[in-house]
Amino acid sequence: MKTRVLYFILLIAVGLSVPSQGLAQSRKVLNLPSYNQAPYHFGFILAANHMLFSIKPVSGIENVKWDVTQSPDIFADSLYVYEVTSSPTPGFSIGIVGNLRMGRFTDLRFIPTLSFGERMINYSILAYQNGTPVLVNTKKSITSTYVELPLSIKYRSRRLNNAGAYLLGGLKYTIDLASQKKAEKENNDITVKLHRHDVALELGVGFDFYTTYFKFGTEVKMGYGIRNLIKTEDNIYSGSIDQLRSKVFLVSFTFE
Repeated sequence: MKTRVLYFILLIAVGLSVPSQGLAQSRKVLNLPSYNQAPYHFGFILAANHMLFSIKPVSGIENVKWDVTQSPDIFADSLYVYEVTSSPTPGFSIGIVGNLRMGRFTDLRFIPTLSFGERMINYSILAYQNGTPVLVNTKKSITSTYVELPLSIKYRSRRLNNAGAYLLGGLKYTIDLASQKKAEKENNDITVKLHRHDVALELGVGFDFYTTYFKFGTEVKMGYGIRNLIKTEDNIYSGSIDQLRSKVFLVSFTFE
């Protein structure tokens, strides 16, 4: 997915910089002709997201031995983790758009957003009981509710009648209201705990469509977390992860 998104962004970048003979087509009546000359405007955003993790296991993970006290939810004498991966589930985001004009083709955008999502951490564990090995596949669910404060620069192309393309990039500060950092163990279930605060780099591409009364936009964006979120504890699930960073794929629709 990451490769396809980067390829798509590259195609749009080329389209923004290389003139096309299609631009010579006849003009149409412009909707909102002075829209981009306004010093600022507001709107809202609706989006579908896929949240996941970029995971780096501890060095030599397959040689690290864990005992029953470090994994009480798996009945075994000793355990070895062979693989740790992440898988996403669909989520959604809603936010408020604030846009400040900086130049002829450049805007500064601030979009406070509330995002809901869930990610799974998948473990492949070799468990030994009385000398007999058994491969156990288990997973831990990480549910997140993010308050996101992204600040980004938007670079717009020239309008082609009532449409235009753009690139954007910036930084995003996030607070996870559903962080499990302070979660308590219940019975024998071990919770993977994460830090609440994160900073992410965002890159995206989109299209604007000018209608009679408002501007409608579609956008594809990737977010890459900078901070290592894992809170290391003495258990097989947290202890087997050296670095864990957030990644988000977002498809959004804006109304401004």
